[in-house]
Amino acid sequence: MIHREGISFLGYTLLVILLLIIFSFFLLSRLVFVFTSVFFIILYFFFIFFFRNPKRNFYEVHEKNYYNNKEIIISPADGKILSIQKIFENEFLKKNCICLSIFMSPFNVHVNRFPVSGKVIYVKYHPGRYMIAWTTKSSSHNEHTTTVVETNKGKKILFRQIAGFLARRITIYAKKNSMVKKGDEFGFIKFGSRVDIFLPLNSIILVKKGEKVTGGETKISIIPL
Repeated sequence: MIHREGISFLGYTLLVILLLIIFSFFLLSRLVFVFTSVFFIILYFFFIFFFRNPKRNFYEVHEKNYYNNKEIIISPADGKILSIQKIFENEFLKKNCICLSIFMSPFNVHVNRFPVSGKVIYVKYHPGRYMIAWTTKSSSHNEHTTTVVETNKGKKILFRQIAGFLARRITIYAKKNSMVKKGDEFGFIKFGSRVDIFLPLNSIILVKKGEKVTGGETKISIIPL
């Protein structure tokens, strides 16, 4: 399935590629035309691959049966755990937290999903630069969004979409005061990026640095209630 963010992009890109192939047929030698056409076709299939949107299911009934006194947190993005560190969150929570950073390469699914269910109490977009996403400064200097969801047990979970060197557009669907479900889409970032999630200090971390995670499926933390 192709994500909605890719429909218009793929349509315009296909038109441009077809025009380039037609022009190259008349203007270039046969050998160069063949190589050029193959390159554009491969590039277009990469774009189709990038905008894929596989179906993900996280069944909360299982956690209700097993985690009665705990809040389970799932990964908000596909990618690799870049870092796990104690850090002071100074935008909204104003306290020390455990920050998990997930790096999304151009080959990962770039759909972002709510890590918890609850009420969205804060959403803000921050314009900024486009440094490489795995650098420390990118979290505050790059273009990013901040979203906070309050669970039905009163836990506030903050997470950020952070643009990278290739990313030039962050899309966020989260709306303040809306009720959201764990695993549902809250945004999309194009072409390489990062997602940070801030958890309470008493959280039990279930992943380690360098581990690959799947958005909407991988359990990354348990928070005692």
